[in-house]
Amino acid sequence: MTKKKEEVKKENPNAKWYVLNIRTGYENSIQKELKQRIEATGMEEKIVDILVPTQKKIFVKKGKQDVKEEKIFPGYVLIKMELDNRTWDLVKNTEGVRGFVKTDRYPRPLPEEEVQAITKFMEVEQPSFQNSFSVGEAVKILDGAFADFIGSVQEVDTSKGKIKVLISFLGREAPVELDLTQVSKL
Repeated sequence: MTKKKEEVKKENPNAKWYVLNIRTGYENSIQKELKQRIEATGMEEKIVDILVPTQKKIFVKKGKQDVKEEKIFPGYVLIKMELDNRTWDLVKNTEGVRGFVKTDRYPRPLPEEEVQAITKFMEVEQPSFQNSFSVGEAVKILDGAFADFIGSVQEVDTSKGKIKVLISFLGREAPVELDLTQVSKL
């Protein structure tokens, strides 16, 4: 795409954001398919953007941290377009697209503030931790001063990536705060 088309693309005053209901798990492939169809039909000025809202999450599995992109709205894609019969047909007839999210017979555009809130949420710098631990669950400490101890989960703080484990130490129960990477399920 040339730079000139890129500039025109962003300035379509009639383009509004809509929500598409699609096959869950196919968000990225449908986004790619739509982009190819838009380019092939020369509708770049009418359909200006397609967004699959994602956020970075830290997953902890077997004591290892892994950062992954997680879809915020699985089964949905945001599309900024000027709605007319041609654009409607192009989008609706794309394989995997179930349809527009609508209130009556016609799709209702998303308010710009909602789209801005979604994009801000996507840009959150510090990813939140995803974990599979629940309070009361038995865990094994993998490293640190209490390595190989077994205890029960007392508290989980996903925003900081910490877990509080109650262990039996010298005949007494003691809470120990650890990183999520330092424990594993039994």
